[in-house]
Amino acid sequence: MMETWAQTGLPFMKMHGAGNDFVVIDSRGRGAVVTPALARALGDRHRGVGFDQLAEITDAPGADFGLVFWNSDGSQAGACGNATRCVSDHVMRGLGRDRVSLVTARGGLRAERLEDGRVAVNMGPPQLDWAAIPLARAVDPLHLPLPGDPAAMGMGNPHCVHFVADAEAVDLATLGPGIEHDPLFPQRTNVEFASPLGPDHLRMRVWERGTGITLACGSGACATAVAAHLRGLTGRRVVLEADGGTLEVDWREDGVWLTGPVARVFDGVLSPDYLAAHR
Repeated sequence: MMETWAQTGLPFMKMHGAGNDFVVIDSRGRGAVVTPALARALGDRHRGVGFDQLAEITDAPGADFGLVFWNSDGSQAGACGNATRCVSDHVMRGLGRDRVSLVTARGGLRAERLEDGRVAVNMGPPQLDWAAIPLARAVDPLHLPLPGDPAAMGMGNPHCVHFVADAEAVDLATLGPGIEHDPLFPQRTNVEFASPLGPDHLRMRVWERGTGITLACGSGACATAVAAHLRGLTGRRVVLEADGGTLEVDWREDGVWLTGPVARVFDGVLSPDYLAAHR
C-alpha cells in the first residue's frame, strides 16, 4: 500500500495528551507503512510535522486495534501511555463505544472513556525484576547504584526514576542524555525526576528515550507512581503534575491505570513528494 499512498498522499492525525504530542497514522487494512526513515523525517519539527512519538494503528486479531510506537530518532518506543489514550479515544468515537481492547508490544490492554471526557488505559502490571526492565546486571531496581539513588521500573519500556526535593531545579537537558545512555540500561532508558507537592501528589519532569524533554509521559507517570509507592512515598493512587498537564495513576490489582485528557488537533495528508523523499 505504500506504492498507492506514494501517488495519493498519506493521511495522518496530530493529537496530544497533556502536551505529550503525537502523529497518528492508521495502517489498518493497508499493511504497515511507517519505516525508521519516515519516523525520523516526520519527527523533525522544522522539516516534518514534529512529535514526541509516532503511533501507528494496526490490525490486531482478537482486539479492536493494535499500536506500534516510534520515537523521533527512528527507534521503536515499546510503550506510550498518552498516545494509547489518544488513539483509544479516536477508535472509540469511530466505533460509537466507551471501551476498547488493543494490543501493543506489552500484549493486550484495555481503555475506556470516563464521564468527564478523560480517557483511562490499563497499562498492565509493572515490570519489577531487573532482567525484565531490563538492566544490564542483577542489582536492586529500587535502589540503583547510580548518583541520586534512583529506582528502575519497566512499563513495557525502561524508566529510571529520581526522587528529589525540587524537580524544577533539575537541569534535565544536561542530565537526561547521560542517564538515558548509562551502561546499566542495555536498551537505554526514559528518565524521570519527581518531587512531592502534597500527599499522593507529585511534580514530574521527563526526558524520554530517543526523543528528549517532553511535556508529559504516560508510561513515565506510571513508573514514577509505582516507584513512589514502593519507596513508601505515596499510596497506590497518585496525581502527577507534568509540564503539560495533570495525569492520574492508580495501581490496581489488574494493572496500572493511567488517566488524563486527550485532544485531536488537526488532520493532514503527507504529500507524495515528501513520502518519496523519506522511504
